[in-house]
Amino acid sequence: MHCPFCRNADTRVSDSRATDDGSAIRRRRVCSACDRKFTTVEQVVLTVVKRSGVVEPFSREKVIKGVSKACQGRPVTPDQLAALGQHVEEALRSAGLAEIPAEQVGVAILGPLAELDSVAYLRFASVYKNFESVDDFTREIADMQHAEPVPTKAPSSRRRKASEAATQEPLIG
Repeated sequence: MHCPFCRNADTRVSDSRATDDGSAIRRRRVCSACDRKFTTVEQVVLTVVKRSGVVEPFSREKVIKGVSKACQGRPVTPDQLAALGQHVEEALRSAGLAEIPAEQVGVAILGPLAELDSVAYLRFASVYKNFESVDDFTREIADMQHAEPVPTKAPSSRRRKASEAATQEPLIG
């Protein structure tokens, strides 16, 4: 590592710490020539290989931006989107690969998004899975319903029973 002040190649590490989210290491360095201190950040680069073969660095912000489009108008907060982005990145890093196929990024998004908001999931899945008809939506909804039981609500005590409603006279004024 070259000193940013005098360009000397001989520097030493005086302190190392993991960043808050653990995705990088912050190193405090000292130049042996000019004795000045500077900080570097060391991070493992995760790259995404697109279908076209183009390779680009993984971007948590790009994941959040894509998912936020699917969440437009939904009760999803920016903090929830940030947590989803971090979860996706952690899942991809835990795969142990330096190069991740773009398809795998989409798959890593689908699970956490389904837990976060089912409508946003359907929106995202319709683009990611390239839905072409209403039948594609119907199949996806059926799969979602089979995968996750829908909780049933107990009838409210304020609701009238069907038999009570049938025996009451209609209100005519």
